[in-house]
Amino acid sequence: MRKSLSSLAVLGLGLTMAGLGTAAPAAASPVAESHAGFVAKSSASAASADSDASRAFFQAVLKSVAEKRAANPSATAAVTVVYDASRAPTFSAQIARSTQIWNSSVSNVKLQSGSASAADFSYREGNDSRGSYASTDGHGSGYIFLDYRQNQQYDSTRVTAHETGHVLGLPDHYSGPCSELMSGGGPGTSCTNAIPNATERSRVNRLWVNGFAAAMDKALEKSAR
Repeated sequence: MRKSLSSLAVLGLGLTMAGLGTAAPAAASPVAESHAGFVAKSSASAASADSDASRAFFQAVLKSVAEKRAANPSATAAVTVVYDASRAPTFSAQIARSTQIWNSSVSNVKLQSGSASAADFSYREGNDSRGSYASTDGHGSGYIFLDYRQNQQYDSTRVTAHETGHVLGLPDHYSGPCSELMSGGGPGTSCTNAIPNATERSRVNRLWVNGFAAAMDKALEKSAR
């Protein structure tokens, strides 16, 4: 059965964003329309805002992918999500490793590097007092921001793979063990695991079967008007 994006959120298959990275010279941080950070929020209202921001991010990615698929209905079964890493050169190795990890872990969605004009989301880097996060830019596009200072504290590959897990639809679970990728910074700075566990892999595969079908419906409906 095909499910709407709102029903996926009710089922807990939406996402919440967060992050990590590696050190580099200072740079200006982007201005975020709304964002969800790596550290667990202390209030219910802040957590709700994070949930709204992450849902908007994931819907922006789905919409971008769906519209491209609608224009090419003969595409293969696996969905390809294109990212632009040109604005995060310091983290190129971590982004490449994260891509390799996810592409070898799941089958219903694949990540692929591409140009800014073809990207469904992008990576950015700089300094921000909020740390690393994922956000929408206020114009329907999503990006992952990697903060230099926070990336000095946590394992860069884990941070990037964790953030990319949000792109693919996984929520944060800060109380989880280090073996759970989406526990993020919860287990502390000594945790270096960057591999999603079996439950996380299965969840992404399920999400991109149902979530993409719903997004495709919306794109096809829009193009038919």
